[in-house]
Amino acid sequence: MNKRSIARWVGLCLVGAASVCSAAGSFDTCLGDLRAQARQAGIRPETVSTAFASIRQRPDVIQTDRGGQSEFVSSFWDYLQRSISPTRLQNGQALLEQHRPLLARIHEEYGVPPEYLVAFWGLETNFGNYFGDIPTLDALATLACDARRSRMFSRQLIDAVAMIDEGRLDVADLRGSWAGAMGHTQFMPTTMRHYAVDYDRDGRIDLWRSLPDAFASAANYLSRMGWRSGDRWGEEVRLSDASVLGYAGYKEPKPIAQWSQLGVRRVDATPLPDRATPVALLAPGGASGPVFVTYPNFRVIMRWNASTSYALAVGLLADRLAGAPALHAQAPRVTRYRRADGREMQAHLKTLGYPIARLDGVVGAESRAAIRDFQRRSGLPIDGEPDEALLHALRAATGQAVSSSTTDASQPERLPIP
Repeated sequence: MNKRSIARWVGLCLVGAASVCSAAGSFDTCLGDLRAQARQAGIRPETVSTAFASIRQRPDVIQTDRGGQSEFVSSFWDYLQRSISPTRLQNGQALLEQHRPLLARIHEEYGVPPEYLVAFWGLETNFGNYFGDIPTLDALATLACDARRSRMFSRQLIDAVAMIDEGRLDVADLRGSWAGAMGHTQFMPTTMRHYAVDYDRDGRIDLWRSLPDAFASAANYLSRMGWRSGDRWGEEVRLSDASVLGYAGYKEPKPIAQWSQLGVRRVDATPLPDRATPVALLAPGGASGPVFVTYPNFRVIMRWNASTSYALAVGLLADRLAGAPALHAQAPRVTRYRRADGREMQAHLKTLGYPIARLDGVVGAESRAAIRDFQRRSGLPIDGEPDEALLHALRAATGQAVSSSTTDASQPERLPIP
């Protein structure tokens, strides 16, 4: 059973072919293909047998994967308030001082400041207080045999087994997150295999029990991804005209001079610092939330976790750990995002003709692009945010479009967008 067969089999499960899903041995068939891939990668047969002997399918992993990660299904304010809680900030500041000599040495060698490493540590495992308790090989195999990201997790599984074969990992240690991330800084196997370092020089890389290894591995990875020593991730800014939000977007960088012409200023109203490379403008809380410009190191953080909310939380937590004040923008009274509202918004957008593939309430790049276009056509602030005003406007537009389609037999399949 090759990768295409795996994807086709799981695809049948997703569209409701229950007899295929429930057939005894389907997961075992997938594991057989993964075993073959491991042997083709040069892993010794005895290691393959040992590693795969205890692997079990985990339906809870698929359920969590389908449920969405918090950074993708929470409002920015809700996510930020949980990520940078007073307790986490206080604990992080204490740990920053406790480990400052070690972190300073790593900073000098890799160029990544101590506050960033502590910020990653805090967001990933709450400073080592929770690594996850799911058997890593179970999680990776389950996701490798799922159509959504089969290729990615097949590679992660093979790299994990390869490190067992190389003597770099013990099967007994392999417990972590539902997605297979491990240790203090939640490295995926492929990241660990290529970027982890034995910083304490004890002859073994240990991301669970050695903070020197965990911190230095994180710094090495960030450095290799292009971290710019001496630079920051970005900063909060002010706008003189809310219409500038129409140009916001992680993938829409512009020269500093252009942002300055559009009235973007630092929080203290001084001009933006002169920079040679284009920068992006982000407005994760919409028209009423904070606005940021992001510099090249922000893109490096996104290589760690491709969520703008996560990357902003890392940068803002690092700033606070270094002594910076809280955000200038004030959080609204109600910050919680209701996923049911997100699903309803996606359904309205799909009815209006936008290419929304999944009605899952996860307002990602596809949904935000549709929201921005709808806002532009409707005369709303173009911020791409799924707020209450947007939901009311979508309900009205869908009702108008459906009403129009029922009175006009010649109405095309794509409903009109106001």
